[in-house]
Amino acid sequence: MTAHELVIRTNHYMIQGGALTDGQKSNIVRQLLAARSTPDAVQRFKKSVNAPEYLYAQKQSTDTRVMYPLFFMPPYNEGKKLQTVIPMSPGTQILSANSYELEILRLLCLFAPGESEIQDMTARTLARLQTTCFAAQGCHHGECYHSALITLRFLCTAASEEEAWIRRLITYFNKYNGETRRHSGTVWYYWLCLSEMPFSLAEAELLRHTDEFAARLRKSYVMNSENDKTHNPVLLCVLRNVLARLPGYEYIRERQPFVHEKDGRLRFDMEKAEM
Repeated sequence: MTAHELVIRTNHYMIQGGALTDGQKSNIVRQLLAARSTPDAVQRFKKSVNAPEYLYAQKQSTDTRVMYPLFFMPPYNEGKKLQTVIPMSPGTQILSANSYELEILRLLCLFAPGESEIQDMTARTLARLQTTCFAAQGCHHGECYHSALITLRFLCTAASEEEAWIRRLITYFNKYNGETRRHSGTVWYYWLCLSEMPFSLAEAELLRHTDEFAARLRKSYVMNSENDKTHNPVLLCVLRNVLARLPGYEYIRERQPFVHEKDGRLRFDMEKAEM
């Protein structure tokens, strides 16, 4: 299993309510740390994306944008782009590569926050992100907009104390959402962020979207293709997780989507149990 596959499977399992043992977490950390890119891999990636800013990545100067990863580069495969946790199919390495590194680092921070190597990579990555247009300057053009969402999720785990930064990214998302056609998974990824960020930062957004969350959970979803079967249960669990944070909806927290026996569509039971 590749590091990317491990990240996707681990995230989908946890989003759907799966619990990992300490041993499983340690094994995931070991595999992800082993995926740290070699100098040769860095050079191949630099060449593939024509990223001269890598020449200055270690200087972290104020006039240099370090737009690409420092530690975990996607495996070089003729420019192939890797899908994000909530499926968005990147057209650029700005989104693909940053998603790859930040989702790996997020799991490392989640499962082994006290390890010095992980702390060092996290600190240097946060400094890198402060140089980028998408994470620090509100760039909403192309896939910078989506890369800001990847940053938002990373911050909620790796630097939840950065409240001003997190609020700024929320503002950017809302200001430019709907401005142009986006990946179909964009809003779902934002809702994933809302399901995980500190409640004090998420509360206003949760309340603003409560009716939409509930309405979407009451709908049914197709299960025709393997893609439907893989992703639709995850998306419904994102809705469940985000809505269950609000008073009056705690009762759905442990419920799972199910396939209706008559029409084969995926559904979620929103009815309250009778006392």
